[in-house]
Amino acid sequence: MTETVGKSVVLVVDDDDAFRSRLCRAFRDRGWETHGSADGSAALRLAEECGPELVIVDLRLPGMGGLDIVKELSDRDPSLCIIMLTGYGSIATALTATKLGAAHYLSKPADADQILEAYRRISSPVVAAPAAGDTATVPSLARVEWEHIQRVLADCDGNISQAAKLLGLHRRSLQRKLSKYPPRV
Repeated sequence: MTETVGKSVVLVVDDDDAFRSRLCRAFRDRGWETHGSADGSAALRLAEECGPELVIVDLRLPGMGGLDIVKELSDRDPSLCIIMLTGYGSIATALTATKLGAAHYLSKPADADQILEAYRRISSPVVAAPAAGDTATVPSLARVEWEHIQRVLADCDGNISQAAKLLGLHRRSLQRKLSKYPPRV
């Protein structure tokens, strides 16, 4: 195992060779040491060898799926920052990925800047720990759902039919949700 002083290490796990190569190149251009894998077992070996700070995992992979990789990596190192990527986003999958150890969940196509922004938000504490008697502001589940819907809709360039399909909702159900005001934080 070679050690690179001063460089952050990222592991990209995606079976789409072109996407994986492009993402690795984009991270390399930003000063990261990059490693890529097309399958789960190779990714677990690479994670053991290179000790990444950030792992980007596609949801759908041949053999060992993305959720299995997230669970395995999280069990091995709970401090590891894992970001799940998928072109088949749903709230249920996002919640499952988070429960298994993913720190964030992004819809494809996500670029390196979006991933790095998510990583920065995860890495830097935004809210200080509450003082005695204070309560931390935690968004409601309705608010989280609304934000996820907005993000998927933006990724679909406002196409409600496509967003509904990605979210696993009926088009009219999505329209009803969109017609409501955003829930309070």
